[in-house]
Amino acid sequence: MQIKTPDRALDVLVNHWLPYQTIACRVWARSAFYQSSGAYGFRDQLQDSSSLCEVMPEIAREHILRAASRQFIEGDVQHWWLPETGRGVRTRVSDDRIWLPYIAQHYVEITGDAGVLDERVPFLEGPVLREGERDVFFQPPISEKKATLFEHCALALDSALELGAHGLPLMGTGDWNDGMNRVGEGGKGESVWLGWFLYATLLPLAKIAEDRGEMERALKWRAHGAALKQALDQAWDGDWYRRAYFDDGTPLGSVANAECRIDSIAQSWSVISGAGERAKTVRAMAAVEKYLVRRDEGLVLLFTPPFDKGIPDPGYIKGYPAGIRENGGQYTHAALWAALAAAMMGDGDRAHELLTMINPINHAGSNAAMHRYKVEPYAVAADIYSVAPHIGRGGWTWYTGSAGWMYRVALEALLGLKLQGDKFLLDPCMPKHWPGFELSLHFGEATYTVAVDNPNHVNRGVVKAELDGLALASTPAQILLRYDRGIHRVNIVLG
Repeated sequence: MQIKTPDRALDVLVNHWLPYQTIACRVWARSAFYQSSGAYGFRDQLQDSSSLCEVMPEIAREHILRAASRQFIEGDVQHWWLPETGRGVRTRVSDDRIWLPYIAQHYVEITGDAGVLDERVPFLEGPVLREGERDVFFQPPISEKKATLFEHCALALDSALELGAHGLPLMGTGDWNDGMNRVGEGGKGESVWLGWFLYATLLPLAKIAEDRGEMERALKWRAHGAALKQALDQAWDGDWYRRAYFDDGTPLGSVANAECRIDSIAQSWSVISGAGERAKTVRAMAAVEKYLVRRDEGLVLLFTPPFDKGIPDPGYIKGYPAGIRENGGQYTHAALWAALAAAMMGDGDRAHELLTMINPINHAGSNAAMHRYKVEPYAVAADIYSVAPHIGRGGWTWYTGSAGWMYRVALEALLGLKLQGDKFLLDPCMPKHWPGFELSLHFGEATYTVAVDNPNHVNRGVVKAELDGLALASTPAQILLRYDRGIHRVNIVLG
């Protein structure tokens, strides 16, 4: 899969460096300068696998089943594990288990391989965490009990449905942001972001359950999603969504907070999940633009202001200096979700601008910029510092899930390419100033060359689509795959 756009720096990353970083570093080595254990992270490599569903589906399939085998019979999972021994850590981190059904359904949608859901996978056994115990590292035995991948996914979802006082999922000792490990350590804190993520997973899994004749599960998950949507709406803070609630009910990510008044992922996922009301998501993303996007410094912050001396204590995130890594710097993973949200809202200009700001090549375009950035200009950095004297300095490179997400945002959201079993869709959301772009795709021995023209300088809207000179239905353009040896030409016009 190769692209040719007016943005040469984007082409260089998408055509080579992003898939290389994901495969070589994240999937195979699982090691880099900043992390050298070789362990699998449960949520980490699952997300990496999602970027491989179109280009290396066999690797994605293998890892989804591998991850399912690290689930305990109670439904929770190893937060990370060492493949040589199986030793790993059992935690109260809340989002891990939901990534299994989220990525599994994505794989099935892209590849059409619903048979993977019937693959039987064993569970792990081991002592559950005692009251007051945050985590434990041990080597769990493999259980004799096995279940289909679908049952693993269903168990993971069902074990994540417990709600707190605000009707939101319990945060536990971290919910993607591991550094917020004391927000819900008492068992009552709730996560707004996790609510969006859970909603985004419940509905596709309900459809899969329905297709499998599991109507009771489908109805239960849809009902939970509907209630969750209402509870999430109540997390509105006036101009953006709150991030979480501490065990005592104190909000986090609110205008009332002195630190972390606004958090990026609670806003972007209100769009990505499809659960946020349009009027509110527009205001929420406008707040991201106002408070978290720093164009003069080329940064998209995770939240602001950073944690420093305030109370209550959110967790070990305060161990990072203000503006470093998760503590108010640019955390690229979240910045890419902001770009994805912009594209999903139809703003191709904003989506491309954020991708341009994130692109490491653009952080080293001059001698001065290179000495400011100080890390590799061809590998996506997990984080970039946002405070003097280190503003713009790249942090943890190579070993970051940001590479896979950048690949997906560029191809799926900006260029609008999505494989769906025996067809692929094209529904670009591109910058208005682009005259067009080209794609070259290979399926088996067949080659598809795609030319997208944008004569009226719009963000999106397919008005004409042709395959080998024959008209196709538009918006989005749907191209049925022919696994022959031919060279097929697809022409798309936006208007």
